[in-house]
Amino acid sequence: MAEENENKRKKMEKPQKKKQKRESEKEEEQESKEAEAKSGVQTQVKNNSNKKRKQVFPFGNYKHYYGYRIGPGREVEEDPRIKVLKKEWFEGKDCLDIGCNSGVVTIQIAKNFKCKSILGLDIDSGLIEDAFWCLRKFVKMESAQKKQASDSNAKAVQEVNRSEQCSTLSSEGTSKSSSHHSSEERDLSDIVSFRRENFVQSHRPLDKYYDTILCLSVTKWIHLNWGDDGLITLFTKIWRLLHPGGIFVLEPQPWESYEKNRKVSETTASNYHSIMFRPEHFQEILLDKIGFRKVEDVTSGLSGTRTGFDRPIFAFYK
Repeated sequence: MAEENENKRKKMEKPQKKKQKRESEKEEEQESKEAEAKSGVQTQVKNNSNKKRKQVFPFGNYKHYYGYRIGPGREVEEDPRIKVLKKEWFEGKDCLDIGCNSGVVTIQIAKNFKCKSILGLDIDSGLIEDAFWCLRKFVKMESAQKKQASDSNAKAVQEVNRSEQCSTLSSEGTSKSSSHHSSEERDLSDIVSFRRENFVQSHRPLDKYYDTILCLSVTKWIHLNWGDDGLITLFTKIWRLLHPGGIFVLEPQPWESYEKNRKVSETTASNYHSIMFRPEHFQEILLDKIGFRKVEDVTSGLSGTRTGFDRPIFAFYK
């Protein structure tokens, strides 16, 4: 009898255990789904946090600006604006480049036109670091080119000496000439320098004056950030820093580009609506208000993005 009751009890327990097992499996499955969903949310949040926030450049202090102007990866190639700049503006002259960005054009001017000195200024300390990096890169390239040219010249002289069996006198003359030429050349690092500075708001004393000052694609950012007063301050300080007979090289951005960039900050948005002086008024301001005596459009007839001149470049003579 006891054995029969035990069998009945076991038969009754089996369905109960199966039911409990099914419920347990369901709970485990639900917990697994919840864990997966939670993990997915965490992953999504993590991915969203890892996404790069869109960078804003309220002063036009773009990274890789010259790559944008002349093409990615071509920063060391010659900027098309160099072609219209005149050598006599820079050769043997003290020069200043306001808003130099990463310094590529500054360095190219020194390299191509043999400045006595050229200083590049920019409001962004990171871009000034990039400028010094670019300068070191150009110096290394120039050093390698000089060494290659020197080795080639030495080899050519040796071949000429062998073929003509030239005398010791002619050999000494060649050596002296080569030595004299190299002693006159200066490294770019002796000519080019960079400094972080907000030119408009700087109170640095006027301890040095310049023969040529450049302001290429910078006026819009000064205008949007400091309004008409900032623009007049820019032009006035440039005038004061120039030697008599000095040259101000200006590449202004068109008003259409102001409209595109007016919302980069609250300040630029506010100033945009209060600006009275449009880019087409700059010549009149510089000639009649500031005191420059004449102006020359050096890109006349070259406009168009295909030629690399989507905006004019002017030279104002003090």
